[in-house]
Amino acid sequence: MVHNDGVDYIPLPTWKVFMIQLLNIAGLGPIFGALGGAIWGPSVYLWIVLGTIFAGGVHDYLSGMISLREDGKSISEVVGNHMGSTMLTIMRVFSVVLLVLVGTVFMTGPAGLLHTLTGINGTILLLCVLTYYFLATLLPIDTLIARFYPLFGACLIIMALGIMGGMLFGVGGHTMPEMQLANLHPLGSEKMPIWPLMFITVACGAISGFHSTQSPIMARCLKDERLGRPVFYGAMVSEGIIALIWAAAGITFYDSTGGLAAAMKAGGAGTVVYDICVGFMGGGVGAVLAMLGVIACPITSGDTAFRSARLTLADWFGVDQVKSSKRLMFAVPLLAIGGLLSQMDFNIIWRYFSWTNQTLAMIVLWTGAVYLFRTKKGTNSWLIPAVPATFMSAVTCTYILQAPEGFQLGMSISYPAGIIFAVICAALYLRTTLLRKN
Repeated sequence: MVHNDGVDYIPLPTWKVFMIQLLNIAGLGPIFGALGGAIWGPSVYLWIVLGTIFAGGVHDYLSGMISLREDGKSISEVVGNHMGSTMLTIMRVFSVVLLVLVGTVFMTGPAGLLHTLTGINGTILLLCVLTYYFLATLLPIDTLIARFYPLFGACLIIMALGIMGGMLFGVGGHTMPEMQLANLHPLGSEKMPIWPLMFITVACGAISGFHSTQSPIMARCLKDERLGRPVFYGAMVSEGIIALIWAAAGITFYDSTGGLAAAMKAGGAGTVVYDICVGFMGGGVGAVLAMLGVIACPITSGDTAFRSARLTLADWFGVDQVKSSKRLMFAVPLLAIGGLLSQMDFNIIWRYFSWTNQTLAMIVLWTGAVYLFRTKKGTNSWLIPAVPATFMSAVTCTYILQAPEGFQLGMSISYPAGIIFAVICAALYLRTTLLRKN
């Protein structure tokens, strides 16, 4: 450990780093995203599996390892170092905006659910969550995060395994439907096509740009870079498995995609999670794990989102974070902005977060491709991130052209435009690497 400042650079046991990384990147992502994607039917299983192995795992591993080899730099600095000054500026702004959106999303959701369960004033609960975020953002990483996150991470895993056991043993008389690739969305394929809507909706369950903002936090705590594969790639695979379980649970428990969609619309994803946990695990253990899942897990992603935003700004302006006064100068305004955004419509914030999230993942994959080309000359290792980067370029472009919160263009325009954009990205990459080499 070259840098040990007692605040952000603190060596931790590998198992703790893994559990913290899993909880940081997971939150509600592999639960809410997987349930939302399951409305399209069992075809979501294929994307979760392939996306996790060939896109999400590659993205998380590269972002963590490159940061580790560059002194734990934030992802915006990593991207700028390999993609140029213009991209550095874009990524700095993009990362901070995404992280504040993530923190806001994971602030309002738990506060709203706690209000429903306890009847306590929602504003008071929101202030309580905000106070915790302030402490977790400000204090050394081993004060709160390293102490409590492994416990919550274990709860997330146990909850998923309990759900899987309930499905396998047919608890409640539910039968998992056969695998099929058809679009089973209740609104039909014309209104809700699988491409690109499902790929964006699943988000963290297959690939997530948010993960690249979290990996540098753990890169500063790893004792050896050889531990990067089990921590960064391993945590993403674990999240993919959790997402796969929840996607299957959503379709199985409600007996159809129509039943799942109706439940999501009527009570929200939090209520669906609660019902599934109680239905498959009983009202005792299931209810407790459900509450931990939909309250504790998002909070533990929200606080590290604000912490990562603080580190991103600190790297941006070159401000050392050892003194608490210097941490305060970033933490206070970030949390104040998050508090103001929490008063907006949750659904609007979530939709923009989803697209921003996947766009960041696409940029980081292209950065990984550039890095591997430069450092692994003579090999074709750059193809490992370049292929999913091209795919995600098409997904993100098509989505923003087609989505209600985007340009609302028809498929006849958005589909070819997305493919053209992906081809342009790939061509630009080849021009600046392979062709320049020759």
